[in-house]
Amino acid sequence: MKNIKDYNLEELKEELTKLEEKPFRAEQIFKWLFVDKVKSFDEMTNLSLNLREKLKQNYDICNFEIVRKLESKDGTKKYLFGLSDGNAIESVLMEYHFGKTVCVSSQIGCKMGCKFCASTGIPFVRNLTSGEIVEQILAIEQDIGNKISNVVFMGIGEPFDNYDNVINAIKILNNQKGLNIGARHISISTSGVVPKIYRFADEKVQCTLSISLHSANNKTRSSMMPINNAYNIQELIKACKYYIEKTNKRISFEYALAKDNNDNQKDADELVELLQGMLCHVNLIPINKIENGKYIKSSNENIIKFRDYLNSKGITATIRRELGSDIEAACGQLRRKNLDKGKK
Repeated sequence: MKNIKDYNLEELKEELTKLEEKPFRAEQIFKWLFVDKVKSFDEMTNLSLNLREKLKQNYDICNFEIVRKLESKDGTKKYLFGLSDGNAIESVLMEYHFGKTVCVSSQIGCKMGCKFCASTGIPFVRNLTSGEIVEQILAIEQDIGNKISNVVFMGIGEPFDNYDNVINAIKILNNQKGLNIGARHISISTSGVVPKIYRFADEKVQCTLSISLHSANNKTRSSMMPINNAYNIQELIKACKYYIEKTNKRISFEYALAKDNNDNQKDADELVELLQGMLCHVNLIPINKIENGKYIKSSNENIIKFRDYLNSKGITATIRRELGSDIEAACGQLRRKNLDKGKK
């Protein structure tokens, strides 16, 4: 049966019409699911018994089980959720001065094969549905008893490889009659699926677009990110400029600094040349050391030097605050350990 949380409000109205029910019932159900966060149709007490039976016969309610939860000394929480089909995904709750942010996964596994990511080596299983994406936020809100203010699509998976479900999840998250998370409080990160960047630009969604760049040199970037062999830096930047022109929104470029790989002066010069004049921001990331990974974090001194150089050349650059390092909060690490445990 279909997960009822997969439907945005307009789609839910259409489903209720098919059941020969009044469309306004959809708003009641939507509120029960995304505001009251009920676990069963029986809890929807302002619906008739007949309607509740119809819902039971035609739909499921996706409810995640917390398989494991880790908490960092800095307040970061990492969740491993069990899905109804026996798979597991992970999500991270991060505490900032501006509110609570959840980093969600969009796929079970990932096809991209980025060499610095803990998800690499975990087989791709399937896309998450819209409801499974949204359920990550609902489950965490229920666990902490508090509201999530920001969502970032930076967990396991490539969001633009699951484009339709991600966009629909955003519609559900954004709806004022549900979770009511503003589009400007939602950020999507892509490794550079160029055709979907154009499509995203044309939709004029008000979310923030982040691009995993990590090098301004095709040879270096291809060695870190195989997707660069399909869509090189020049094609990627052309798509980014189209996005900026269409939306007038700033793009955030993510740049994970790896010692003796992409963190020297030549790399900084190439990055300045590539991004000069663009409406953008560079988010410098101290790279996470992963098991069997060849990259190690650049020194703090070098990261600061890299940032200051970019800023001196007119490119706004900041350093991402490291959170959850003591609980291995890099995406993929907890799920990978769970998979390894299951093999023993």
